[in-house]
Amino acid sequence: MSSEPTTDDVRVWLVERTYSDDEQNLIILTYATLDGDRYYRKERALTSFSDVRDTTAAVTAEPDNLGTVDDPDLKEQYATEARRMQQVHDPDDVI
Repeated sequence: MSSEPTTDDVRVWLVERTYSDDEQNLIILTYATLDGDRYYRKERALTSFSDVRDTTAAVTAEPDNLGTVDDPDLKEQYATEARRMQQVHDPDDVI
């Protein structure tokens, strides 16, 4: 993901935050488009308790970095949560 959004970048909203069972201190952030069709996954390793990095309500992602959601139930879940996040938060709000 580039630091400066381009016109092709896609805004995605936080829809899920999970902790990896396989590795310690790994947080998986999933962002999705408002229609739930596409998602962006971000993994963050926490190296210490003082390792503080903000998680925002939305990020922009390059289209090539987006996956496709094939499961209809998951697509609906992502769409519902992405729209809720958009209604409640500004994109830069720390969640």
